[in-house]
Amino acid sequence: MSDVTRSLWAAPETLDAPALADLARRCEELGYRRLWLGETFGRDPFAQAAHLGAATTTLGIATGIANVYNRHPGVMKQGAYTIAEQTSGRFTLGLGVSSPVIVNKFRGLDYDKPLSYMRSYLDAMDEARYISVPPENPPPVLLAALGPKMLELAAEQTQGAHPYNVTPEHTAFAREVMGPDAELAVEQKVLLSQDPELARATGAKVMKFYAAAPGYRNCWKRLGFSDDDIDNMEPRFVDAMVAWGDVDTIEARLQAHADAGATEVCVQPLHPELGVAQIDDDAMKAFAPS
Repeated sequence: MSDVTRSLWAAPETLDAPALADLARRCEELGYRRLWLGETFGRDPFAQAAHLGAATTTLGIATGIANVYNRHPGVMKQGAYTIAEQTSGRFTLGLGVSSPVIVNKFRGLDYDKPLSYMRSYLDAMDEARYISVPPENPPPVLLAALGPKMLELAAEQTQGAHPYNVTPEHTAFAREVMGPDAELAVEQKVLLSQDPELARATGAKVMKFYAAAPGYRNCWKRLGFSDDDIDNMEPRFVDAMVAWGDVDTIEARLQAHADAGATEVCVQPLHPELGVAQIDDDAMKAFAPS
């Protein structure tokens, strides 16, 4: 994949703390650049990142993503700077607006004008005071960006974007919008199985969690999928979101993201039967950089 790096993306809520530390060390051994960890209703991402930073020596730790509606911008900066300093610069702050389902329905917080909110949030975070010993360099910030305006903001005010649930066609679109210099760390779900029925059934179960989020749905519709494709989890939609098959088939999808302009491909290995409930070690090994 030429100069495109490869990272691991995980939703490890079923792992206890020692097992999660083992996962991070395994990522480090396999040569992954970073371990990306999501935030929904599980662990605090900063406490988790500090734990994994202490358990490793070279692995980057990234939030994919920390929800801006959950935290004051000054508090977000405190968390990011603390871990960046503790890990000697191995922390990446992935930020995002999440979805109204999580923010409004389940958290009871206002969710309004996410683009302008993020723009103001980034300004406030830059201006927030931090009086402890700082990291040698501020941690890089990447935005969970899908649409053109959020991608433009990512290129203008941060180091780049971390698109999730997208296709290589979206990666090409994001690169065109952001220009040649921004980081583009693209997540791709992989499922190492040649059984179409099993792969699509597992992939559909995973993707249903995201189908209620308007940001994803709008992105998918811009990519040519219909509401029926999404609601019915049609094979053409599931196949586009989850790369399944043998190693060569999945490698071709990862390479397609690289060819489209990704600077980093974040592999999320789904278990063939259990989906996100268990990280598939075979896939983790098969698609490791080393």
